[in-house]
Amino acid sequence: MRRLMLMVFGVIVLFCAALGAGPGKRAGSEPKQPLLGHRSAPLLTVDGLTFKDLNRNGRLDPYEDWRLSADARTLDLVLRMNLEELAGVMVHGTLPSSGAMASLGGGKEYDLAKVHQMIEERHVNSFITRLNGTAQLLAAQNNEVQAIGEASRWGIPVTISSDPRHHFQQVLGASMQGAAFSQWPEPLGFAAINDAQLTRRFGDVVRQEYIAVGIWESLAPQADLATEPRWPRVNGTFGEDAETAKRMVRAYVAGVQNGEDGLKPGSVITVVKHWAGYGAAKHGWDSHNSYGRFASFAGHNFAEHLVPFTGAFEAHGGGVMPTYSVLQGDVEVDGKPLEQVGAGFNRQMLSDLLRGRYGFSGVILSDWGITNDCSPACRNGAPSGTKPTPRDIGMPWGVEDLTKGERFAKSINAGVDQIGGTEEANFIVEDVHAGTISEARVREAASRILRQKFALGLFEQPYVDEGKAGMIAGNAEFVREGEAAQAKAVVLLENKLLPATSKPILPVSPDGKKVYLFGVDPKVAEAAGFHVVGDVAQVDLAIVRAQAPYESEHPNYFFGARQHEGRLSYTEADSAYATLLRVSASVPTVFVTTLERPLILTNVKAHASALLGDFGIADGPLLALLTGKASPGGHLPFELPSSEEAVRQQKSDLPHDSQAPLFPYGFGLHY
Repeated sequence: MRRLMLMVFGVIVLFCAALGAGPGKRAGSEPKQPLLGHRSAPLLTVDGLTFKDLNRNGRLDPYEDWRLSADARTLDLVLRMNLEELAGVMVHGTLPSSGAMASLGGGKEYDLAKVHQMIEERHVNSFITRLNGTAQLLAAQNNEVQAIGEASRWGIPVTISSDPRHHFQQVLGASMQGAAFSQWPEPLGFAAINDAQLTRRFGDVVRQEYIAVGIWESLAPQADLATEPRWPRVNGTFGEDAETAKRMVRAYVAGVQNGEDGLKPGSVITVVKHWAGYGAAKHGWDSHNSYGRFASFAGHNFAEHLVPFTGAFEAHGGGVMPTYSVLQGDVEVDGKPLEQVGAGFNRQMLSDLLRGRYGFSGVILSDWGITNDCSPACRNGAPSGTKPTPRDIGMPWGVEDLTKGERFAKSINAGVDQIGGTEEANFIVEDVHAGTISEARVREAASRILRQKFALGLFEQPYVDEGKAGMIAGNAEFVREGEAAQAKAVVLLENKLLPATSKPILPVSPDGKKVYLFGVDPKVAEAAGFHVVGDVAQVDLAIVRAQAPYESEHPNYFFGARQHEGRLSYTEADSAYATLLRVSASVPTVFVTTLERPLILTNVKAHASALLGDFGIADGPLLALLTGKASPGGHLPFELPSSEEAVRQQKSDLPHDSQAPLFPYGFGLHY
């Protein structure tokens, strides 16, 4: 049977090869020689053209022939690979590194000996990078990884992925700040601006900066609908309005993939996440945690949570990542109640709904750690006086009691092509031998993943120019555009009149005015024209900049220690709010807070002369905004509730359902 299947594959390869040129090439057109990046693979000359002899056999094989289509090349390569190699394609590991956070992939440089072992012995060729540093450093390190891939048996290039790096928030497993890149507002800020062209431009900047350093896959955008105010992942979404989120998702995918016609050289793969319903987090607890593994659909609104993903489908996004969450409530697919397992194990969600109803043909990449065990510390919280370790982290919701091999089989048979956050491809091999995963399913999944590498042109050029990396990533124009977007996204919520002049407090002309600061760099304020004074009794104005409030209230606080859960309102225990109470009693006070979630600002509004919500902004753009050199253009991408009780009364899956919100969806003042 296996020999017959291979013969069929061979016939298909020959047929596809006979069709000739790849996508977009006209019949009879002359092939254009691409630039070949190589370090160890010999070059071949055929018909006056040059090719890489990736398997070093001295002849041009179809998968090495850049004149053929990505489909033909993929079929040829998959036909040649053994089971262990195909299984290696189906896991998405973490590039190991040395230094701080080395156990989680962070640090100063890669541990290349371990990378070599993962690629050569485990046959892994997709990895997330959590390395940080200069653009030149990232480019050089990623090139070293590609050199190891080129030297492997088939010379398969490495797909290097990353969580978002262009924002201000840094949450393990969700995003990270990237010192080499321009900084832009959180995705919520783009929803606040609501300009699809700007979002597409941002995606294009992400594409250029990622390619400059050798990152080929963006684990974004987050298409989750932010209907539960307490959920800590709200900041990564495009808000609570489904149609706005759909437009922003489509625009981001088009920018990062360099168009809406699918992957090609010059694209970075997008992985839209988290399919689907993650934003309806029960009680606001996040599904990285065992206690937060459920999403609640008591409002019967599952269909609306699918709408933002259709923007990615329309733009031909390359990948989809299923949610960790187990969806509770009245959720059905094709008239049948949903199995109570995480979406990464749910055939109804993946094969029936995503592949079937929506016709998605790209790669389904699981979220990280779904096949891992959930230790007692993971299920019940770390014992007092101890800290959780990466070994404790697992998110196998609904299948906690299955073996690891059984989880691999259930996930892959449900529709997942690649398991995220692991290099344990041996379980896939064992499952095939045991008959719990078919070899045909393995070849199907590996083909989808390898085809994307061919489509991007990585088999020809996986390397980047280390000397030019810093000229592209973080260049002055990108930085300027990012700062302008930071300011434009700010929502002006309150701008009271000064009794002495009957004019709004903002914008304020600095003109040497004496100002009291909290949370703002005095040097930036001085550069803006203010005179910074430490005695409130002697100033004309106070500016208080606050971090968003949060405080986990769950006793089994585990992964959430790195997330902003729980409380949405300020108390006097928050130093910024205590400062507001003190200084506003004697001087007009501007209060600025980051709207990473729908905060409750009732007690802040009562004391602030001017109130602004940002979505990530540096002090320079903020001072430019306050002094009128820039104007706030944002409108709330979600309601701001009036009380904690109002939040508790909301349905987790419904947007715009807060009773008597302090500020409604879409609110925003202007100068």
